[in-house]
This record gives sequence, C-alpha cells and structure tokens, in this order.
Amino acid sequence: MTLSEVKGSFSIERLHEAQLLLSKKVILEDMLPTKIRYIAGVDVAYGRNDWAIGAVAVMDYDSLNLVEAQTAWRKVTFPYIPTLLAFREVPPAVLCYKKLRSQPDVLLVDGHGRAHPYRCGFASHLGVVLGKPTIGVAKSRLIGEVENFEGDFAYLKHNGEIIGAVVRILPARKPVYVSVGHMVSLETALRIVKHCTKYSNSPEPLRKAHQIASKEKRKNQTSFKF
Repeated sequence: MTLSEVKGSFSIERLHEAQLLLSKKVILEDMLPTKIRYIAGVDVAYGRNDWAIGAVAVMDYDSLNLVEAQTAWRKVTFPYIPTLLAFREVPPAVLCYKKLRSQPDVLLVDGHGRAHPYRCGFASHLGVVLGKPTIGVAKSRLIGEVENFEGDFAYLKHNGEIIGAVVRILPARKPVYVSVGHMVSLETALRIVKHCTKYSNSPEPLRKAHQIASKEKRKNQTSFKF
C-alpha cells in the first residue's frame, strides 16, 4: 500500500494528535519489579507482498539465555511514513507478544520512545497498548541535539527537554539512541541497555529478535504463499 493510495482514508494530522494524546499516558517513572527476571526484545521485519513479521525474544535477565521466541505474520495496512512508524509496526508486534507463555518484565523495542517529535514513538506506543514497561533503542536519531559526550554517554535534547540519550557501547561502532518507552525512567533504561549489551552495539534481546525475524523472513520468502 502506497502513501498516495492510503492518504484519503486517514488524516496524518489526526494521527499526530492521537500520538500527543497517547504521550500523555506514558509513565516516565520505574514501574518494574524489584528484581527483573525476564527481558524481551521486539523487532519487525518485512517480507514480500506487504507482509510484516513481528518477532519477540524473551531472555533470562541475569544470564541473557534465550527462554522463548515467537513470531507472527500480518498484512501491512499502513504505509511507511516518518514519525508514524508505530501505526505500521505495533500490530505485528502485539500479535507475536500475545503468543508468549513467559511474560517479560520489560521490553526493548527497535525504535524510539520519547525521542520523537510527538513524544510517542514505536516503543512508547507499544508500551501503552500492552501496559508494559518498554525502552526504545534506535540506530539513528529522529530529532534532538546531542550534548557533549562524557565518556560513552551524552543526553539528547529537544526544545530544552531531555528526550533520551546517545550511548557509545563499542568504540568502533555507531552509537545507539536510548529513550523511555513506558513505565521506566531514563536512568534505569540506560542501565538495562548496558547490562544487556555484550557482543555488539545492539542489546542481546534485540539482536536475537532481529535474527529470529530475519530467519523467519528467509524461511518463508519462497515457500509461504500469500
């Protein structure tokens, strides 16, 4: 579905208004258990003929061993529009999340949370929909100015507000952009992301979710008939 085909069915301005309303439901404080048991990574990939693959990988928080993985296919009904990615990716993410038997205490989401023009990116949108703590971890900046780095860390600000942080996890790799999704503070989000990052500049739950989504896409690219 192209943008020109779908523009007549909704108003981008109304959807931005909806994001602003959702942003008011975002909780910026920690609502996590005293001890985190399970953490999950959420990713969405895209196959042929406008199909999306949602993937979720649940890991033991201490060992980062895989506990459970689920995937779900869903027909894409929304075009790619910058700042409105959540309306495209939340549906397949929710479908695979609902298959889980092991309930994660917090989710790392491949996208922005508060670091968004309307303060409600994919991570925040998903967190509000599920009523679960979420953290946005993105590979590129959407908005904001980066303060001077102090070691491996710098705040990301927009219109004078701290909306996230930029973290250099591995010196030779690009930094990641971490922001609050829902029900977690930025300080805790940064601590969790650093704890989960071992072998690459992507936290292990997200790296595993991406691998699972990519494998599912390859497996079904020729054999899955839509």
